[in-house]
Amino acid sequence: MQPKIMMKKKSISASKTSLILFLCQMISALDVPLDLSQPPTITQQSPKDYIVDPRENIVIQCEAKGKPPPSFSWTRNGTHFDIDKDAQVTMKPNSGTLVINIMNGGKAEAYEGVYQCTARNERGAAISNNIVIRPSRSPLWTKEKLEPNQVREGDSLVLHCRPPVGLPPPIIFWMDNAFQRLPQSERVSQGLNGDLYFSNVQPEDTREDYICYARFNHTQTIQQKQPISVKVFSMDSLNDTIAANLSDTDIYGARPVTERQPVLLTPAGSTSTKVELRGNVLLLECIAAGLPTPVIRWIKEGGELPANRTFFENFKKTLKIIDVSEADSGNYKCIARNTLGSAHHVISVTVKAAPYWITAPRNLVLSPGEDGTLICRANGNPKPSISWLANGVPIAIAPEDPSRKVDGDTIIFSHVQERSSAVYQCNASNEYGYLLANAFVNVLAEPPRILTPTNKLYQVIADSPALLDCAYFGSPKPEIEWFKGVKGSILRGSEYIFHDNGTLEIPVAQKDSTGTYTCVARNKLGKIQNEVQLEIKDPTVIIKQPENKVIQRYGQVSFECIIKHDSTLLPTIIWLKDNNELPDDERFLVGKDNLTIMNITDKDDGTYTCIVNTTLDSVSASAVLTVVARPNPPFDLELTGQLERSVELSWIPGDENNSPITNFVIEYEDGLHEPGVWHYQTEVPGTQTTVQLKLSPYVNYSFRVIAVNEIGRSQPSEPSEQYLTKSANPDENPSNVQGIGSEPDNLVITWESLKGFQSNGPGLQYKVSWRQKDVDDEWTSVIVANVSKYIVSGTPTFVPYEIKVQALNDLGYAPEPSEVIGHSGEDLPMVAPGNVQVHVINSTLAKVHWDPVPLKTVRGHLQGYKVYYWKVQSLSRRSRRHVEKKILTFRGNKTFGMLPGLEPYSTYKLNVRVANGKGEGPASPDKVFRTPEGVPSSPSFLKITNPTLDSLTLEWGSPTHPNGVLTSYTLKFQPINNTHELGPLVEIRIPANESSLILKNLNYSTRYKFYFNAQTSVGSGNQITEEAVTIMDEAMASRQVDIATQGWFIGLMCAVALLILILLIVCFIRRNKGGKYPVKEKEDAHADPEIQPMKEDDGTFGEYSDAEDHKPLKKGSRTPSDRTVKKEDSDDSLVDYGEGVNGQFNEDGSFIGQYSGKKEKEPAEGNESSEAPSPVNAMNSFV
Repeated sequence: MQPKIMMKKKSISASKTSLILFLCQMISALDVPLDLSQPPTITQQSPKDYIVDPRENIVIQCEAKGKPPPSFSWTRNGTHFDIDKDAQVTMKPNSGTLVINIMNGGKAEAYEGVYQCTARNERGAAISNNIVIRPSRSPLWTKEKLEPNQVREGDSLVLHCRPPVGLPPPIIFWMDNAFQRLPQSERVSQGLNGDLYFSNVQPEDTREDYICYARFNHTQTIQQKQPISVKVFSMDSLNDTIAANLSDTDIYGARPVTERQPVLLTPAGSTSTKVELRGNVLLLECIAAGLPTPVIRWIKEGGELPANRTFFENFKKTLKIIDVSEADSGNYKCIARNTLGSAHHVISVTVKAAPYWITAPRNLVLSPGEDGTLICRANGNPKPSISWLANGVPIAIAPEDPSRKVDGDTIIFSHVQERSSAVYQCNASNEYGYLLANAFVNVLAEPPRILTPTNKLYQVIADSPALLDCAYFGSPKPEIEWFKGVKGSILRGSEYIFHDNGTLEIPVAQKDSTGTYTCVARNKLGKIQNEVQLEIKDPTVIIKQPENKVIQRYGQVSFECIIKHDSTLLPTIIWLKDNNELPDDERFLVGKDNLTIMNITDKDDGTYTCIVNTTLDSVSASAVLTVVARPNPPFDLELTGQLERSVELSWIPGDENNSPITNFVIEYEDGLHEPGVWHYQTEVPGTQTTVQLKLSPYVNYSFRVIAVNEIGRSQPSEPSEQYLTKSANPDENPSNVQGIGSEPDNLVITWESLKGFQSNGPGLQYKVSWRQKDVDDEWTSVIVANVSKYIVSGTPTFVPYEIKVQALNDLGYAPEPSEVIGHSGEDLPMVAPGNVQVHVINSTLAKVHWDPVPLKTVRGHLQGYKVYYWKVQSLSRRSRRHVEKKILTFRGNKTFGMLPGLEPYSTYKLNVRVANGKGEGPASPDKVFRTPEGVPSSPSFLKITNPTLDSLTLEWGSPTHPNGVLTSYTLKFQPINNTHELGPLVEIRIPANESSLILKNLNYSTRYKFYFNAQTSVGSGNQITEEAVTIMDEAMASRQVDIATQGWFIGLMCAVALLILILLIVCFIRRNKGGKYPVKEKEDAHADPEIQPMKEDDGTFGEYSDAEDHKPLKKGSRTPSDRTVKKEDSDDSLVDYGEGVNGQFNEDGSFIGQYSGKKEKEPAEGNESSEAPSPVNAMNSFV
C-alpha cells in the first residue's frame, strides 16, 4: 500500500507545480508590454547591507525597464553622486549598475556609504533601496602575553578566544599544532562566543597547543591566536609537589578529587534577557561546570518548545529555534544536573519584528477616466510607520495631482488622465528596519491584445487540471470569454474556473475535454480572439510496484517496476537509492522493468524508488531493502562486583544487522581444569546487557558472549579478564552411584566423577561406604583417589547392599550423600519352570503355560522366561527338513505366552527356561503338540494346452503347502467375448488324486477364464487363474474374410457409420444447448459438420460413449453384472506375542502369508481377458 500512496503524492505534486506556474503567469499577465509607454520598474538591485571584498572591484547593481528606456542617477549618503568626476567609477551602458575600480588603485574604504539608484523617464521615476556599502575586515589578533593555565584535576576551566572584530564576524574553531580539531564532548565544548569551556578538567587535557582560529569567509583568510598551555595536576602529583616544595604553605590543598554540583559558567547570574527578530534563528546557550559532568535540559515556562522548529546543538548546551515569531517570546529555562544537584538559568526572550508586508502596492494600469487605488500595508514590532513618495519625492512636496488622494496606507485615484502616470514609493519603517516598494500608475488607452501564441498545443494527463492560457493586455482591462470549438457556445458552469489573468482551468480534464478552445478578449476599443488546442493523455501507472524485501547478506534481490502509459508518450524509468543516484557498481543491474542487486552487502540497505517520467507526468513507487545478517559479536566485556560465588558481567552489543538480537548466550572457560574448552553458562534476553553469574569455587573463569538473532549466532566475543575463585569444600557428591556385581562373589561400585570445577578445591577424593542391607549395622568405608569405580570382593551371591559415595578435598567433605541399593554378582538360575502346558488355539497359533520358579532359585535379577520351540514333522509330507529352533522371550514374571506363526498339520516340541542377568537356567522337559489341518495354499501351477475347436486340456501341480489332507480340487470357468462381457460360470469338482483334465463341448474361437483351487476338510485354499482360447474353424474364417472384402458389404458398413455419425452430431448439439448463452447457440447452429469427430479417442470403429459413459472396464477393474464381488477369505493377521524372535521365520516355522502365492479374487461373472480379441472376432461381434 505504501508505494501507491507515494505514487499518488507524486501526481499531486505535479498538479501543484502546474498551479504554481499558473500563479506566476497570473502575475506576469499584469505587466505592460514593452512596446507600450510605461514608467520605470526596478528589476534588479544589490542587497541593502552589501559587504564587499576590499581586494576586488565593487559592483552596485541597479537595473530597470520602462518605455521609453529610463535614465539612471545615484545618490551617496543622501547627496547626488556625480560619477563623471570620479575616474574610478563607471556606469554600465543601458544600465544603472555602478562599477568602482578597486583593483587599479582605488581603496574600498573610500567608497563606504549609503547609495541609492533612481531610474527615470517621461512617465515617472523609480528608486532602489538604500544600499549600505561596507568592505569586509579581517584584522589580526592583538599581541598579548598568555600565561600557562595550571588547573587541579576536576576543576572547571575557560579558555578565552576573544577574536578580533571583523566584518562579517568570523567563524571560530579550536585546533592543535597539527591542524587537527580538538575533540569536544559533554565535558569540553566551544561556546557561541568562541571560548572553550571545560566542565571539569582531566589529566589528559594537559597540552601546550590549544589554538583558537578565526576564519573570515569574505576575504578567505584564517587568523591564528597564540597557543595556550594547560597543565592539569592530578592529586598524586600535586601531593608530591606540595611535599617537596610547598610544605609550609598549602596552596592547592592535598585533598582528593571531590565531586561538585553544577555551577553555570555562562550565562552569568540566574536570569538574563535576549531580543531576537522575527524570522531569524534564536540561539540560547547554557554551559555548566561540575563533577560528574552536568547534563543540560531545556524547558519553556508556561508552554512547550515549538515542534519541528526546535533543535539541540553542542551536546544540548545550545537551544536552537528556527524561523522565530512573536509567539516564541517567553521565558526559557536551562537546567544543569548531575548526581549531586542542579543549577538553572532563566532567559527572557522577546521577539521583535522588522517591517514585513501584509499587502505590498502593485502596478496599476488605468485607462483615462477610470478609478483605482494603491494599497501599502505592513506590520512589525513595533508597528511600522507608512510614508508615500511620488517619483522619489515625498508626496507632501510632490507636484499636485487632482485625481490623487492619500488616505494613510492607501492612495485613491479618481478620473485619471494621462498626466496622472507616475511611480509611487511606499516606505514602511521601524527601529529594526524598513521596506521600500515601487508601484506605478500608468494611464493608457489600448485595444485588447492576446499574448498567448496562436494554436498553442496543451497536453494534459486525464483527471488532472488543464490550464489554458489567454495572456492578454488592454486598457481599459478587457473582458475574457472562452468557447469550445470555433463556433461553440460560451463556456459556463461549475466544471470550469475562469481566472483573472484570462486562464481557463478545467479542474478535472477528461478524454472528452480534447478539442479546440477559443479565447475572446474585448474592451470598448476593440475585440480579438485566439485558438488553442487541448489533448488529453492516459496517465502513467505503475501496475507492478516494487515490494519491501528482507534479504540476507551476500544474497540477491530484484525489484519490479512494470508500467502502463499513454502510447504517444515516451516514458523513462529512473531508479534511486535513498533519493540519490544508484551507486556506480556493476552489482546493480537495471533492466527494462526491474532492478537486480547481486551479492548484497550492508551498504545496500535502504529505500529504492522507481521513478517513471514522461513529458506530462511523473509517478513513483518505493520499497525498502533490509539487509539482515548474523549480529556482530559483543565487545568491551567487563567483570564487576566480584564475590566468592558470583560476579556481574556486562558487555556492549555489536551491530544487530537489521535483525533484532533475541538473546545473548554466555559461555565460560575453566583455565585451571579445562583450558581451551568453553561451556554453556546461561543466556539472557536480547534487551539485557548485564547478568549476575553464579560461580563455583576453585575455578579460573573467563567469559565470552554470543549474540543470537533470527539469522543465526554471532562469532564469540573476545574473552573477558580471568577471575580465580577461592577453594571450598565440595558442594555436591558424585551422581549415578550404582552397585552391580560382575562375578557371583563381588560388588562393583561405580559413580560419575565430579568435573574439575565441581571439586571446589585441590586434592579431590571419594569416600566409598557399603553395608549388607538388613544384615550389617556398621558401614565399611574406604577413601579412594579421583577414580570412578571400586570393587568389593568376597560377597555372597546376589544380596542387596546399601551404598554411598562422598566427595572430599583438601578443605573437607561434601554434604552427607544419599544412599542407593545395589546387589552383589548374579549366578545362573538353579531350576527350570514346571507344569508346562500347551493349548492349541488354531492351525497357526498356540498358547503355552508354566509355573514360575521360586525367586531364590533365580539368583539374580529376573529377566523373564524364554520359550524354545521347533517343528518336528509335517504330517502332510514325508520329507523331514533341518530343525531350526525359535525363541520367544516373555519379560518379567509372566507365566504364559502365545506362539504365533505355526505351520498347520505339523508336530512341534517346546521347553521353557528362566533367565536372569547372568544367563539362562536349565530347560523344562520337552513338550510335544500338534497343529490341526488348515486350508491349503494355491496349486503350484495351472497350464492349459492342446486347444481344439471345442476342447482344452488343463494340467496342474499340487499345493506347495497342503496344510492337511487334500480332499478335492475345484475348477470354475466362464467365457469372455470381445466386448468384455462375461458368460455363465461353470463349476467342476475334481478328485484330489487327479493332475489333469480335458474340457470338452466348448465353443470354438472363444476365450475362457479359469479359476482353480484345492480343498482340505477345513476349506478351500487360494485360487490360481489362467485364460485360454479355443481355435477357429478355417472354413468359416474364409467365408467371413470373403464377405468382408465384398463391395456391397463395404458400402453397407459406410452407410451405417454415416448414419451413426449423424445421430451423434444431433445428440451432441442437443446436449450442449442446455444452459448456454445465445452466442453459443448461434455458434452451434452454424457449426461446420465436417469438424465433428469421426471416431472416439480409442480409435475403434463404431464404438461411442453414451450419456451413461459405459466404457469397457480396464483389466482388474471389471465387476459382475449384478454389481457384487465375492470377498475372498483372508489369512489371520498374526501378532508377535513374545519378544526377541531370532531372525525371520523360515519355511518350517514362518507365517502362512509369507509363503502363500499371490491372492486372486473369487471368480465373478465377468473377469475380463488379458488378451485382445482377434480382428475376426471383432467383426463377428459387430455383425
